[in-house]
Amino acid sequence: MNTLIYQQCKSLIDPEIPSISSISNLMALVFHELPHLNWVGLYLVQQNKATCTLGPFQGKVACMTIPIGKGVVGTCAQQQKMIVVDDVHSFAGHIACDSASQSEIVVPIYNGNTLFAILDVDSDIKDRFATEEISFFQFLADQISSLISKENQSIYLKTEVVNP
Repeated sequence: MNTLIYQQCKSLIDPEIPSISSISNLMALVFHELPHLNWVGLYLVQQNKATCTLGPFQGKVACMTIPIGKGVVGTCAQQQKMIVVDDVHSFAGHIACDSASQSEIVVPIYNGNTLFAILDVDSDIKDRFATEEISFFQFLADQISSLISKENQSIYLKTEVVNP
């Protein structure tokens, strides 16, 4: 895999602005630079509602919520580990938001030790995700995790407690 995309990802991360801006640009970069992707985005994990809710993405209109434990995204949220599916039609309980999807990779993203989101990447061809792409998507998830953690730290650092 080309090292340029790693550099481009790093250059799009700006901890001085809300993380949603950097994450949105990261999703656009990946969607437009890597071949045979038909959807790239985040599902935000809401443990209190036992769902994953649509976040920043590129691609066709997507499922708004996915229950934890259902489909590839929900299974990733439940197991809290990366899942690579070479053929989505062989994954029991796959949720088909886009019938063109043939393979999928999902990667958990953490805010500290708490599951924050699932990076979800779909391809229109089977067996799309080779070892080098798997490493890249783990890198991308780690970059987002670092960005989210820094944003929360800076929010806490800027908060002042004022006694009434």
